[in-house]
Amino acid sequence: MKQITIIVLITIMLASCDDESKDLNRDISVPVSVMELIPGSLEEYISTTGTVNPMKEVTLKSEISGKYKLLKNPAAGKPFVLGDYVKAGTAIIQIEDDEYENSVKISSFELQLEISKQIFDKQQSLYEKGGVTLSELKNSEIEYINSTYAYEDALIKLHKMKIAAPFSGIIVELPYTTSRTKIDAGTTMVKLMDYSSLLMDLNLAVKNIDIVEVGQRVRIMNYTIPDDTLSGIIAQLSPAIDPQSRSFKAVVSVNNSELLLRPGMFAKGEIIVASKDSIIVIPKNIILSKQRGHTVFVIDKGLAQERIITFGLENPEYVEVVSGLDLKEKLVTKGFETLRDRSKVKVVK
Repeated sequence: MKQITIIVLITIMLASCDDESKDLNRDISVPVSVMELIPGSLEEYISTTGTVNPMKEVTLKSEISGKYKLLKNPAAGKPFVLGDYVKAGTAIIQIEDDEYENSVKISSFELQLEISKQIFDKQQSLYEKGGVTLSELKNSEIEYINSTYAYEDALIKLHKMKIAAPFSGIIVELPYTTSRTKIDAGTTMVKLMDYSSLLMDLNLAVKNIDIVEVGQRVRIMNYTIPDDTLSGIIAQLSPAIDPQSRSFKAVVSVNNSELLLRPGMFAKGEIIVASKDSIIVIPKNIILSKQRGHTVFVIDKGLAQERIITFGLENPEYVEVVSGLDLKEKLVTKGFETLRDRSKVKVVK
């Protein structure tokens, strides 16, 4: 009988302790941090990478043989060097060849053009007064046209003696050649690039073919310019799918007016495919994935409330919430891992 009494007493004591433990747990408040939900904006984008290339580049070679002479940069007052900026039309290298220059006979053709022009003008005046026939006028015109072609052809030949920039750009290659050394026709003289605008080739997954369009904005970033983001647009899209990689090609035009990116650099691109303003936006890292759906916690009267939410736009860091949350609610951003629905909480910074 005593043993039975002792067992009953022990059972009552254990039950009492368990009740006290539950009461104590109910009094424990979980520390959490919160953010108030206010209207925000979100961009949905596709992250990709690629190499940037100059919009314009050219390798200039000598068209004739002759003696090499590197000219002076007008802006610096000394011979051109790698990295110099060259304006369009500026001569960089002179090829000297007296025999070739004499064979061009530029002065003779110039004088012939001048004379034929005077004769043609005179014949026109006489024809208007009836002094010459139409045939004589046309013959003088033919002489004038032929003289013009001959002079222009001589100019073209003479221009081959100078290696000039066809567009404004930067000297990126300038093979060293000793001055006055004879070089052969076809020798590489200089390479120019204009990379104030760049092209970036991308290979995009086929799943994105219906959402990527010409004209969409692209953010361009590189680890060497962490504080600057360049802007670009989708300039070209290929309709063909690569059967091996299951990807399609896109070309991005990048504004590089400050020359922050250099040709050949590896860059990251973010293609903006959609955007919204005045929406509820929350970080992805506070969302819990459960069997019944995606959930988060909000605070109401000191208690945590679990909410099932649905997504709209999203990117790797943030998501638009289209249902499950309301503006001005307090969303738990830290301490949510151990929460349960109706848990007591204490808001901390």
